Amino acid sequence: MQITGAAVSLTVADVTASAAFLQQHFGFAEQMAADGFASLGRPDSGMNVVYLRRGLDVLPEGFRDQHAAGLILAFTVADVAAEEARLRAAGVEITMPLRDEPWGERLFQVTDPNGVVIQLVEWVQQ
Repeated sequence: MQITGAAVSLTVADVTASAAFLQQHFGFAEQMAADGFASLGRPDSGMNVVYLRRGLDVLPEGFRDQHAAGLILAFTVADVAAEEARLRAAGVEITMPLRDEPWGERLFQVTDPNGVVIQLVEWVQQ
């Protein structure tokens, strides 16, 4: 098997709002879109983020009305403190302030308009 790409699909109520948030604040570009669907990517991310509108019949029947929950969309960056300052200056609410974890992770979180948690992470020397 050869894997040629990767994506995470998130079910949300408002695809347009989540896609716009990822484009405006995280530099993703729309690669494909249709009614209730958007696929966004960045050349340096190694994956696509796909938003699907709740209720679409492309979703498995038991999942159609669920909301993306219990997950964190995490991106590793080189200077997490600078990214927090940039997002704060842009008016994005920081829903978990910058913090250092004992295992060497420095991180903070924001939440998109559909409640999807986005975490930016930097690995630091101990």
